[in-house]
Amino acid sequence: MIYLLPLFTVFIWAVNSIVNKMAASVIEPSAMSFYRWFFAMLILTPFCIRSVRKQWHAIKPNLSKLAFLGFLGMVLNQSLGYYAGMTTTASNMALITSLVPLISVFISVPLLNKSISALSIVGGAISLSGLALMLGEGDPLFFVHQTVTQGDGLMLIAASVYATYCVLLKRWKMPISNWVVIYMQGLFAVAMLTPLWLSSDQLLPTQSSLPLIAYAGLAASVLAPWMWVKAIDAIGADSSAMFMNLLPVFAIALAATWLGERIHQFHIMGGVMVILGVILSQVRRNHVKQTLLVTPEVKPQV
Repeated sequence: MIYLLPLFTVFIWAVNSIVNKMAASVIEPSAMSFYRWFFAMLILTPFCIRSVRKQWHAIKPNLSKLAFLGFLGMVLNQSLGYYAGMTTTASNMALITSLVPLISVFISVPLLNKSISALSIVGGAISLSGLALMLGEGDPLFFVHQTVTQGDGLMLIAASVYATYCVLLKRWKMPISNWVVIYMQGLFAVAMLTPLWLSSDQLLPTQSSLPLIAYAGLAASVLAPWMWVKAIDAIGADSSAMFMNLLPVFAIALAATWLGERIHQFHIMGGVMVILGVILSQVRRNHVKQTLLVTPEVKPQV
């Protein structure tokens, strides 16, 4: 039963990828990004404010790092995702997001002085081939003679941004509790998103966007991270990491069921190649799985 924790968490994030796509048609991305984190901070403040006061001596020297992390993980990554939802499918968004662990392996080379194993290189080649097959709708040479669509390009940038965020979290390990790290980043994110929100044509959320904001702010930003931390405590980071490979599977199935997106053979083949490549990239030379992306303070922003 304990394995239901990471399973439900991944399912919540998979549903959120569908929410990202649905939000594109009912609310401006700038407003959606702002209201998601504004709502999440309203929920977290009563639970975190006392801890912030107690840990302020450790928070103060790290304010600039927390602000930069908030910019990467909650402002830039999320905003790019919402804008991408206007011109690409939820299935593509989920599969591209699943590349984050692979991208992190390569970014960790200069930032964490990590070495890359042969399996990581092979995994990267397999994942990129799968991505080309998917984006090219069956054409494995897609990247050679075609350009990436705007939405898919934005998602690739968002995945790279979030991978950098995850690596920096590992590098800038702070003597602050996990929830306070998330909360402080969220506060900075709301402050940074406010000017973007004020530039929106419609400042107030639409009636149809309210359930989407509520889900993104509560389920995806508060409940799921809490469950993820509990899962890591219960079964370990390595075991929890493997459940993340189910995220695109859930998301594609939901996109087909709820949004009517057609699933073709190239989606299945490309998706399997992407996931296989990511799994290979997370295995060390001595066959010990890497845990870069599953430390308690790290949560996917899908």
